[in-house]
Amino acid sequence: MNALIVTNAYMRNSSQISQAQRVGEELEKLGVRVFIEKNIDLARICGGEIALCGYDFCVFLDKDRVAARLLEGGGMRLYNSAEAVEVCDDKMLTHIALAGKGVNMPDCIYAPLCYTPSQQPDGEFLKKVSSLGFPLVAKQNYGSLGAGVKKIADFPELATYEAQNIHIPHFYQRFIDCGGGEDLRVIVIGGKYLCAMRRRNEADFRSNIELGGKGKNYEPDSELIALCERVAKILGLDYC
Repeated sequence: MNALIVTNAYMRNSSQISQAQRVGEELEKLGVRVFIEKNIDLARICGGEIALCGYDFCVFLDKDRVAARLLEGGGMRLYNSAEAVEVCDDKMLTHIALAGKGVNMPDCIYAPLCYTPSQQPDGEFLKKVSSLGFPLVAKQNYGSLGAGVKKIADFPELATYEAQNIHIPHFYQRFIDCGGGEDLRVIVIGGKYLCAMRRRNEADFRSNIELGGKGKNYEPDSELIALCERVAKILGLDYC
């Protein structure tokens, strides 16, 4: 079989490059021919039809939903699917997908998107956001590696942040204080738990390794494993 591994056309991050290479190495051990390609002209519409190169399946490591839809439209099987990529790339859509499914999440208020230039934040909206309590967390809908995530200390800082981001999709969450930047990363593949690590950052409330966090092996209990497997199923993720 021929496998296409797609990376972002402008990717420069060493960990993302390593990810593609490691996935390729494991596929080659299974006898698969691997082709790692940047997301550049992998599919195009010609004569009203989607033209593809000759690959049997694709490990899609980009977040480009148009490229994902093009590849799927041409009949290629993607891991993860275009729909899953779209839902999980947008943090707010992820929360919506999980809401009402028995998954405990921080209280969340979505920021209405403004299309008017030079518009100032709505005071009524800011009051509603402040009901989450301070500090609170602001997140842009799109972003990885801790980017676009900020802890807001008080109302004046909230007003400044909203003014700066009023044209950018974002939302606010109640801050969950766990005594520092700490979280668990649980890997689920094919619907089954594989492994987990605890990440902790002593210098930032964000636990991301790219921001200085350190990861250690972690053994989750059966309840957490069941939760993570359920989340992967809800979101339609082949790997999560």
